[in-house]
Amino acid sequence: MDLTGNGISWISPKISNMLPKFIPLLLLASLWCRQKIPAVTNRSFQQQGDITNNPYLNIGKIPLPTGYERNECPAASFALWLRNVPLKKSRTVYTFDGTPKRNQGAQYAVIDMPVGTQDLQQCADAVMRLRAEFLYDRKDFQHIAFCDNNNNEYRYYPPYTRARFETFLLRVFGMCGSASLSKQLRVPVAVKDIAAGDVFIHGGFPGHAIIVMGIAVNKEGKKIYLLAQSYMPAQDIHVLINPSNPSISPWYAVNDDAIIQTPEYAFSKNELRRW
Repeated sequence: MDLTGNGISWISPKISNMLPKFIPLLLLASLWCRQKIPAVTNRSFQQQGDITNNPYLNIGKIPLPTGYERNECPAASFALWLRNVPLKKSRTVYTFDGTPKRNQGAQYAVIDMPVGTQDLQQCADAVMRLRAEFLYDRKDFQHIAFCDNNNNEYRYYPPYTRARFETFLLRVFGMCGSASLSKQLRVPVAVKDIAAGDVFIHGGFPGHAIIVMGIAVNKEGKKIYLLAQSYMPAQDIHVLINPSNPSISPWYAVNDDAIIQTPEYAFSKNELRRW
């Protein structure tokens, strides 16, 4: 694939070196996940309202369950930036090639952000996209850096143009993934201390990662949170419904459950990390 724009083609070592070795394991893992965590259907999604239309302009406009208020976020924080991430009017998730995702039952809303035209911006890549976009908006270019599974670092160097930023991200998406990002996110977080910008991540081949988009609290101190993901194949980043508790969906409640069940993946409560 040509990711540099200057005619130099290369194949990601993450793919070329590991894929032959891991194909049997990937197939087994995929079958196991499908059996353990069935896909959400359109019927369950329609509990959220009209599947085609989203009336909310951004993450911060998604309504709250009765009695909850969004927590205060420091100025210039990642949490406040995430609150203002725009949403598309359409609730349909499209893959990188412009076709609708097969399962249209996992999302509450779709984030208005590029997915690209290659099958690269998958789960951990979407998390890295959001983090990089935040730092780019702040012009904090020196901290836009990610590591691959061999701890090789990829930094965003000048010129700091949008075109170069997108090319940089494509290279990161080709070289990094859930396994490498799980190493980079070294700070474990207890679910009771969850904050916007934290990441549930299971590093592996395959693994998965989803990002916390927002937090709200009621007068009793009970906390709820929003989650967003991309998936395979590369697709629009989308806010997830809560398949276990439709009464507060798309919000998730902080509780004592050992497993956080999302529409297409289950995480251990011990898999929460912070930048």
